[in-house]
Amino acid sequence: MAGSGISVLTWNFRASHQDRLIVCLLFYLRLTLVHSQHGSYVLDDQKGLGRQFDGIGGLSGGGATSRLLVNYPEPYRGQILDYLFKPNFGASLDILKVEIGGDAQTTDGTEPSHKHSEEDENYFRGYEWWLMKEAKKRNPKIKLIGLPWAFPGWVGRGKNWPYDFPDVTAYYVVSWIIGAKRYHNLDIDYIGIWNERSFDVKYIKLLRYTLDKQGLERVKIIASDNLWQPISFSVLHDAELQDAVSVLGVHYPGTYTVGDAIKTNKTLWSSEDYSTFNDNVGGGCWARILNQNYVNGLMTSTISWNLVASYYQDLPFGQDGLMTAQEPWSGNYVVESPIWITAHTTQFTEPGWFYLQTVGHLQSGGSYVALTDGLGNLTVIIETMTRNHSVCIRPPLPAYNVSAQTATFFLKGSFTTLTELQVWHSRFAFKTNNPVFFEKLAPIKLSGGTFTINLQEDEVYTLTTLKTGLKGNHSKPPDSQPFPKKYMDDFNVRNPNFSEAPYFADQTGVFEYFINTSDPGDHVFTLRQVLIQRPVTWVADADQTISVIGDYNWQNITVSCDVYMEAINKGGVFIAGRVTKGGGEVRNAKGVFFWVFPKGTYKVTSDIQGNIVLAVGKSGTRAGIWHTLTLQIKGYEASGFLNGYPLWKNLLILGPKNGWAAIGTGTFEKTQFDNFLLEAD
Repeated sequence: MAGSGISVLTWNFRASHQDRLIVCLLFYLRLTLVHSQHGSYVLDDQKGLGRQFDGIGGLSGGGATSRLLVNYPEPYRGQILDYLFKPNFGASLDILKVEIGGDAQTTDGTEPSHKHSEEDENYFRGYEWWLMKEAKKRNPKIKLIGLPWAFPGWVGRGKNWPYDFPDVTAYYVVSWIIGAKRYHNLDIDYIGIWNERSFDVKYIKLLRYTLDKQGLERVKIIASDNLWQPISFSVLHDAELQDAVSVLGVHYPGTYTVGDAIKTNKTLWSSEDYSTFNDNVGGGCWARILNQNYVNGLMTSTISWNLVASYYQDLPFGQDGLMTAQEPWSGNYVVESPIWITAHTTQFTEPGWFYLQTVGHLQSGGSYVALTDGLGNLTVIIETMTRNHSVCIRPPLPAYNVSAQTATFFLKGSFTTLTELQVWHSRFAFKTNNPVFFEKLAPIKLSGGTFTINLQEDEVYTLTTLKTGLKGNHSKPPDSQPFPKKYMDDFNVRNPNFSEAPYFADQTGVFEYFINTSDPGDHVFTLRQVLIQRPVTWVADADQTISVIGDYNWQNITVSCDVYMEAINKGGVFIAGRVTKGGGEVRNAKGVFFWVFPKGTYKVTSDIQGNIVLAVGKSGTRAGIWHTLTLQIKGYEASGFLNGYPLWKNLLILGPKNGWAAIGTGTFEKTQFDNFLLEAD
């Protein structure tokens, strides 16, 4: 019985009875193995269709995740946007979700509000307006969503809570929607409540009423951008709330929903998902959940946090976007695997298509979905991602098995007349480290409405009647380069395109370009920290304001900046080096902080809170005049200069060995900065 294939099954009548039993057993085992690796599946629309597909999206914000993108020079900035939004080119996203800036830290930085105060109104702050317009230029059909993470302090009327005065909060949010249309001709399609925080039934109903009163009936409400419960229960048992809410949106559902959510008959979305390092395991995570969010949970849209990793790598969740663009100074960007995994769905479907009812899991692991436009077109997406190669950051992924298999699909109903399907293929190839993404293969010829496909582990296939797919390609971007070792900014920009100065990443507070009309001299154009009240926060923002810049790995640096304190009896101002923390941990930042105060003193601390004091003394500084601060850090020593003269020298520092440079203030107070200079050894 040596050999393989058919020779194993050759019957030898001269063999012993025992040998014949062994041959029979081997034959049975082989048939069982073949059967276990060959599944049959039906794609049929005869009994109706499944839920309507709403599209795949990306999320800019939550927070400041697109901060560095705006500072890219052309043509590289436009190329990045093409890979994200241009139809039949790259990710070809159907949805763009943005943060409604609330002046507070919301993961990787702060995004400015359109209303810092109740009297203030400015719809040109930040970059989300610009980003939405760029997305619309490339895809006029793209849907737009706005969601607050935080709110300016005045909305809470002094409390860290937005629902005590729901009419004020509703007015604030609706004003953003009206401003989007009035100043940017942007129609917002959906609006959320409060990201991953409590919802208030009275507020949701009032928001719906306010929208309708302003003629914004078309704007749909998503609730509650958190967990399935208790929003599903509340909608199920409150008829007025059910009328107000259009979409039940959940974050990181692990591909599953709950019974109450299905009973509401509402549209179900994974309104924030992925949140995973964009290496190939992250691409595998994305491939798995794009299919299985519908197969397991009937979710008709999945939105990635985040859209593009365009913030400093050492901030929280570094490189978690669909692609990476964190070097505007060099122009370098990287088109990562999640871009092409997205294309497997978005380039061959449209919002408004319908899933078939016949979708599900493959027999030997993996899943398949099928969608149709009802006009004869069919798209099938298959994924066979193994467990260890498709782990998302959350929630935990249970163990499961995937193995190589053969799948035969039988087309029924209106699809029986199809004769050919286009084929697009991605192979992660973790063992050989030679992946191929979004490769066009030869079409499959259908025989009697049937096709068979051999599937290996960690693959994605799209089989479609559409012939419009394209793997877009721009010329290679410049090579990666570290942040320049010498950088200066005098902020002399009369008509800036954006409200923030390049490369500064606000972590608490808001730093904006400012025209100082009261100064006839050298400080007409400055950078100003503008918040005077603590926002309604999303995380524990620092009590001080801070904006970081530079290379986190820098050790020996000189930071110099002109500073102007506007508040006479409070606060103070600092420049800093070797700053270690940003994001939600910013209040625990360590470094070397050189402070001066309006009452004529200085302080050196190794923490942003000012508790770990290294030196104190007289400085003669006061509000209302300009001072030049210079901080030099080298090895274990630091020195500080005021207006070019040494104020303290060769101070022993035992704190961090590396980190960003930074500027900031002691409280929420208006302070100006000018002539910033940064040099590293």
